[in-house]
Amino acid sequence: MNAPRMALPRASVALLSRLTTATTSSARPCQQILRQFSQTQPWAATSEKLQTSSSFQSYPLPSRPPSAPRNEPIPETSIASPMPEVHETRPPAQPTAASSPSTVVSEQEAQKPKPAPPKRKLRPRKAAMKLTSAAVEQMRSLLDQPEPKLIKVGVRNRGCSGLAYHLEYVDKPGKFDEEVEQDGVKVLIDSKALFSIIGSEMDWVEDKLNQRFVFRNPNIKEECGCGESFMV
Repeated sequence: MNAPRMALPRASVALLSRLTTATTSSARPCQQILRQFSQTQPWAATSEKLQTSSSFQSYPLPSRPPSAPRNEPIPETSIASPMPEVHETRPPAQPTAASSPSTVVSEQEAQKPKPAPPKRKLRPRKAAMKLTSAAVEQMRSLLDQPEPKLIKVGVRNRGCSGLAYHLEYVDKPGKFDEEVEQDGVKVLIDSKALFSIIGSEMDWVEDKLNQRFVFRNPNIKEECGCGESFMV
């Protein structure tokens, strides 16, 4: 039994034939596209052409100059020479020349003993105390005894101001006593009283009332009215 046929209207048949014609015309190849693709060259041929037409050319390397010996001084233009400091204004040190044979000291001259430096002369030290001529005569008369003795000058804590002069006979000087010699007369100064008497002048005074030794001491700061004691 045959299938029933369906009748299409004329408008739909015309539309279908027009779509079929458009599909057929779109599937037709374009002549311009085919012409451009046929004119291109393959990639392998292009790379071979680039390799054969390279512009690189090899050049010979310069020969290396011979190295200088190690003991040769470094020129100033070399980068191995030390750079001067910023604040240094002196020129760079020049290489010193080798010592000549004339400057070499012989062994015999080196073994000769050097002369000793001259000794410094000791200057005479200033006396710790001075004696007047009257004091020297009186001290000479006091020391003129069968048994030789020395006169020692010192100070004692007494009087209104605190210190007073004291004279005594001794057989020998103490360990740190100061010895003063003038016109053949020796006088000792007690080491404990040295700072109170140093720079003084010793004199012998005689008047109608008494006879005594008088000291003119520049170290005195205060003195008693009677003159028996003082303070330094």
